[in-house]
Amino acid sequence: MPADSPAPSLSRWTSDLALAVVFLTRLPLRLSGPPAGDAHARAMGWFPLVGAGVGLCGGAVYGLAALAHLPPLPAALLALGAMVWLTGALHEDGAADVADGFGGGRDKARKLEIMRDSRVGSYGVLAIVFSVAVRASALAALAEPRLVIPALLASGALSRGGMAAVARFMAPARADGLAARQGRPSPGTVALSLALALAVAVAALKGLAPAAILVAILAVLAVAWQARRQIGGHTGDVFGAAQQVAEAAVLLTLAATVA
Repeated sequence: MPADSPAPSLSRWTSDLALAVVFLTRLPLRLSGPPAGDAHARAMGWFPLVGAGVGLCGGAVYGLAALAHLPPLPAALLALGAMVWLTGALHEDGAADVADGFGGGRDKARKLEIMRDSRVGSYGVLAIVFSVAVRASALAALAEPRLVIPALLASGALSRGGMAAVARFMAPARADGLAARQGRPSPGTVALSLALALAVAVAALKGLAPAAILVAILAVLAVAWQARRQIGGHTGDVFGAAQQVAEAAVLLTLAATVA
């Protein structure tokens, strides 16, 4: 085997991770060139690692707010605000579109049409309000930065760990959407995504990891089941809704366990 044979794999992993960062955040990271046809599907394997980074950013803001003697609830809202800014409200927007489409559409075609509409309806507004309120209250219940920071790390990773599996085992709801253009992740990509999510959760939460992992799995399965029932498959918005529900579920579980 030539001495330089591992280089292409390392280069591809680096490119895939960079693409995952560009896709999930607003960080001004430059890509080395146009992504290959299957690059977006491969990048999903790194989503949990990027999610952990987003959670770490939120945890750092919470820690600084605590050092400034802010109460837990304002500190939690600032942490969530930092995470929303970092991701460009990508997942919140998806959750709002899903709430509007599933809540206001009479059939699959109408639901998908509503989900593509840039305007936000009553269901969407309520979805964002409840998402922020539930996550902020759970973080405030944890209160201590030594508990909040690991919780945000783990929930950030776990809530994005199932996206590749959903894309692998569920068909896109529409043929011309973002989810369809991303392609179908390989079994190796799914395995990488799940392994990273589990590794971050175990490292951050230790004995609390099993409960957090279980509720994250159930949350993603619940959203996927509802998407299959409502529109017959997944979309990019469905991924956003799954992330929001899973993150809230993990934080609530940790708050109930620790607080």
